[in-house]
Amino acid sequence: MKHYILFATLFIGLLATAQQDVPKGYFGNPLDIPLILSGSFGELRSNHFHSGLDIKTQQKEGFPIIAPADGYVKRIKVAHYGYGKALYIQHPNGYTTVYAHLQRYAHDIEDYVKQKQYEKETFEFEEFPSDKLLPVKKGEIIGYTGNSGSSGGPHLHFEIRDPASRPMNPLLFGIEIPDTKVPLVNSVFVYPIGDSAYANNSKNRNKLRLIRQKDGNYRTEKLSALGKIGFGVSTYDQQNGASNKNGAYQIKTSLNGTEKFKVLFEKFSFAETRYLNRYMDYEYFETNRSRVQKLFRQDNNPLSVIVSEDDNGYVTIEEGFSADYTIEITDYKGNAMRITVPIEGKAAENPEPKNTKETDHYVYHNQGTAITKGKFDIYIPAESLYENTYLDIEAKGDTLQFHEDVIPIHKNITISIDASNYEAKDLSKLYIGRLNYRGQPSYSNTSRRGNKLTTRVRTFGTYTLAMDTTPPTVKPVNFDDGKWISSNKTLKIKIEDDLSGISTYRATVNGTFILMEYNYKTDVLTYDFDDDIVKDTENNLKLIVVDTMGNSTTFEATFFRK
Repeated sequence: MKHYILFATLFIGLLATAQQDVPKGYFGNPLDIPLILSGSFGELRSNHFHSGLDIKTQQKEGFPIIAPADGYVKRIKVAHYGYGKALYIQHPNGYTTVYAHLQRYAHDIEDYVKQKQYEKETFEFEEFPSDKLLPVKKGEIIGYTGNSGSSGGPHLHFEIRDPASRPMNPLLFGIEIPDTKVPLVNSVFVYPIGDSAYANNSKNRNKLRLIRQKDGNYRTEKLSALGKIGFGVSTYDQQNGASNKNGAYQIKTSLNGTEKFKVLFEKFSFAETRYLNRYMDYEYFETNRSRVQKLFRQDNNPLSVIVSEDDNGYVTIEEGFSADYTIEITDYKGNAMRITVPIEGKAAENPEPKNTKETDHYVYHNQGTAITKGKFDIYIPAESLYENTYLDIEAKGDTLQFHEDVIPIHKNITISIDASNYEAKDLSKLYIGRLNYRGQPSYSNTSRRGNKLTTRVRTFGTYTLAMDTTPPTVKPVNFDDGKWISSNKTLKIKIEDDLSGISTYRATVNGTFILMEYNYKTDVLTYDFDDDIVKDTENNLKLIVVDTMGNSTTFEATFFRK
């Protein structure tokens, strides 16, 4: 509890000391096309809140990105995953704008990036140029939209971060997104809190039936409850011109007109974003793929997006109690949806007991716990879990059933296995993998000391010891060995590894390094002949691809160009 109080105090202090007037009108639009969103600020994603706007680019790449204000390039990061090709611009007013999933950078920035990539002989890199090296002017083209990194389709991810590096909702700055649509509701739930509470004759979470009203809002069936209860809602918002299910701007609850709880998606800290897993109903999402926002603050939830609360958002029901509980969901333009829950306090006979599976392993969230099962040693650090929990853990041979992925993990849990029954020559090819839905091991970053293999995980599930002795496969895509390819603008090669995954690759032509961009979504490496490295008529290509377990494939071919 001490750590939680300190953490919560830190967030409150940051908010109090960093309040400033938002400079509306300072930033222009980053794209010169109609701004239509596929993702909004603060919407719930896997393990994090979305930190910007995802702006649709008409299912195409290559739209110019325009500097929304004067500044300089503060940071450049190029990665296979995550933001892909990303650019960070520092502005004189202390704010930073961020642009992710770029196809390429523009002009001097692109030249600088290519120079660094060739100097380091690597595609992935990160640089922090000096403030005088790459200045930008408002309206200047700084890059082009793309689909690089962990992007599900062409778009621009755009952020505005405050002087404390906290992402803020760009709509606060005057970025205009047409929106006349009211938020939509999937479902509403009630949560009995504690052993003595129940709702609709059950001590478990239960779904309330929504009844559409003539004015477009909702009313639920009457709720019969006793004791402390909380509510949750699954909701999404849409803007004009798109059917994407984006996040809401504000959710506010009240009891007979008195405000109980309010969450507002205007700003948050990256240090707190993983607490999203405490805010949402993690179990319901993992089993039903719908994110329910719990409209109450549980212990170990320091989120600053919760801006006001009465009794942590809970409602305490006594016999004979009668009230209306209201949930109001609002988008940035003020379009609102209201759900009214009529409540009556009424005792129940023999309510359905709480669904709790007791096991041999009861873990206290505020204590470190060591568990040994068969060949496996498990260490769960204090505060890895949000609450005290029974865990179902079984080991059979090289496989560990480590509970089920219905409980979130906040801090890394360590899993080790004794592999002394394997021959020494095989140890370097062993790794720990988490079994996917097809029963195949997905590589989990594994270290080895002697005969012991160790990994750190943030997801429950089934883990197993796997072996990878198979090298990657390499296949040319747009050329053949010994052929002329004078008309080619690029050189493309497909590389695949079905087990531990691709780790590194390096390509040379006539002994000189060439830069190849790796698209993990298509498994394709691409070299751009505009880099002007390949100048000879006859060219000998050599590509070495290594997987995570050190298995390597060397591909060689000859091609000709005029």
